[in-house]
Amino acid sequence: MSDRIVAGIGFRRGTGAEEIAALIARALGTIGAGRTDLAAVATVADRAADPSICQAAAAFGLSPCPVEAPALEACDTRVVTRSARIERLRGVGSLAEAAALAAAGPESRLALPRIASAGATCALAIPHDTARHL
Repeated sequence: MSDRIVAGIGFRRGTGAEEIAALIARALGTIGAGRTDLAAVATVADRAADPSICQAAAAFGLSPCPVEAPALEACDTRVVTRSARIERLRGVGSLAEAAALAAAGPESRLALPRIASAGATCALAIPHDTARHL
């Protein structure tokens, strides 16, 4: 498995770091990847300093990767799940999928579409050059 997997995260205010970290671990396990395969934890820039996402990323030895709104919007045509609520609030169908794709780079692809817990969503993406080897 690649060490270049990017987790995209969307989360509600008040969601605990433990819940976010557990969701990332569940997503990685779903595709047969481990904690060391994770290269980045991406989320919308205006939430990247939230203590919950900072602590969840730190559980994997990482800091959150902030993704600006225009980069999220540029990936919207490539997301595979759609939330009317997130579309209304953020202008993208899936914040988690768009964040993962944007942070993984041009021509990246989803390795895992959005999965959810009570307060968070997570999607996994891999860069284009990695995708050819999987």
